[in-house]
Amino acid sequence: MPRFILTCLLLSLTLAANASNFPRPSSLEPAVRFWTKVYTNIDTNQGYVHDDTNLSIVYETLDLPWHASHQVRQRMSNAAEKKYAYALAALAGGKRSGLNTAESRALKAWPAGTSNATFREASNRVRFQLGQADRFKEGLIRSGRWKPHIRRVLAMHQLPEELEVLPHVESSFNPSVYSKVAAAGMWQFMPQTAQQYMRVDHIIDERMDPYLSTEGAAKLLKRNYQVAESWPLALTAYNFGLGGIIRASKSMGTRDIGVLVARYQGPAFGFASRNFYACFLAALEVDRNAERYFGPVKLDNPINYDTVVLHHYVPAKALADKLQVPISDLKDYNPALMEPVWSGEKYIPRGFEIRLPQGRSGQSLETAVAALGSSGSYGFQKPDVMHKIRPGESLGGIARRYNTTVPKLMALNGMRNHNIRAGRTLRLPGNNTTTGAMETASAAPRPVSSSTPSSSPSPSSSESESASSSSHYVVQSGDSLWSIARRFNLSQKELVAMNGISSRTTLRPGQTLKVSGSGSGSGGGGAKQYVIQPGDSLWSIARRFNVSTSNLLAWNNLKKGHVIKPGQVLRLASN
Repeated sequence: MPRFILTCLLLSLTLAANASNFPRPSSLEPAVRFWTKVYTNIDTNQGYVHDDTNLSIVYETLDLPWHASHQVRQRMSNAAEKKYAYALAALAGGKRSGLNTAESRALKAWPAGTSNATFREASNRVRFQLGQADRFKEGLIRSGRWKPHIRRVLAMHQLPEELEVLPHVESSFNPSVYSKVAAAGMWQFMPQTAQQYMRVDHIIDERMDPYLSTEGAAKLLKRNYQVAESWPLALTAYNFGLGGIIRASKSMGTRDIGVLVARYQGPAFGFASRNFYACFLAALEVDRNAERYFGPVKLDNPINYDTVVLHHYVPAKALADKLQVPISDLKDYNPALMEPVWSGEKYIPRGFEIRLPQGRSGQSLETAVAALGSSGSYGFQKPDVMHKIRPGESLGGIARRYNTTVPKLMALNGMRNHNIRAGRTLRLPGNNTTTGAMETASAAPRPVSSSTPSSSPSPSSSESESASSSSHYVVQSGDSLWSIARRFNLSQKELVAMNGISSRTTLRPGQTLKVSGSGSGSGGGGAKQYVIQPGDSLWSIARRFNVSTSNLLAWNNLKKGHVIKPGQVLRLASN
């Protein structure tokens, strides 16, 4: 067979495979064309007033003052929606002459002969969509920095390359964006979903790191596809949830995305979920034909990094000083590390991989970390400061008591509202060396000796509970049996028995206690049980104890997808 014919055949097979992965049903074409226009024809100073079901129906392109506040813009778009709702109601009443401007536009937008009943239904479906052309182009430029990595990860997981455009829909390739509903990062993970695939807590939030979150996104997309057996459904599940799309598919007796979008009426299957796959197809169209829509576009170049995995807990400022770079540089290139690390309230965790552009420092990362020595490397994380909520307390009162703010308390504790319950505990800013909290963990950790080797396990999702792989602990000023037992996930009774002492024993700074070897705590090598901490996921616990997630599920009689809760006890072995 001639080489040219063979090449054409292979190309046609590739195109056919891609088309079968991401079909474009004719019923979705109006939506795909609508979103393509949103991404390319109008910017964020404009918007379409349109029908929210039949996206071929656009009543007006509304211009918004670029200098206007969000509130003013919101009032303008609300007024436009109301204007066309009234116009359609008038048409539904049979009005066809003496029309005002809005009524004339509404009548013209629909096909001739449209019934009064259709206009009546449409009067309840008027919606405003802000333009995205400027944001899409900015995201297109940013995508050049991340796409090579995304492609490598997708290839490693044997996923279609087209999935690389999904961040256009989610975040415009902005890795630092937060949504109003707590989704975060370039891939816009919700906290609960993210915790199945990555670490999310007050010290590390891997959603904010484009490299780490891409790995999580690939795993989520792969799981969605394995269950849904359809890329249109797998992508819709990314927004709507896998359980939701499977229920929708079963209730309608089909996996045809066109049918589900047109006919499924589930209460949570709203505008965003119905349009998610069409948005993806539009983003794919624009991304693959960027020059046609935007003219020549110069993409950002990828950055080549040096990396090093930390073998101890390290203060961020000490590392920045050794590297002779501003701490802001470390912060910019390691976005998974949360504010307590940069403020000095917490150390950079052991096992974390530090990233810095090649040549940014005058010395290698390995050299700088090695040069920290005993004064800049620690065997323990700075312990959390906790407050037990008392009856009648409010979040505002607790914030005032500890000289902090309500937003900071909410962020540290993953809270979505101000509701608190007596008896529960709140994590406070700082550590017990920087705040006067009454209910604290143990005192600040001691430096490790530079001559003492340390293993480098993957960081756990609750650093205060994973203080050391050592089997002993040196008592610090302010420690109590209760605080030490809590720190190492032991009961006070276990700690007392392990050390052959009384529960009334007075502890002295410098005294050494055995903290692992026979208990059920997370710090010891012989752990058989683990008490779940805030921010934990089955995946992070499995990684921490070097077991598989499937074994954790089996040992604890849990089903796949089970939601774990702080305080719940997990078995770490079969017996």
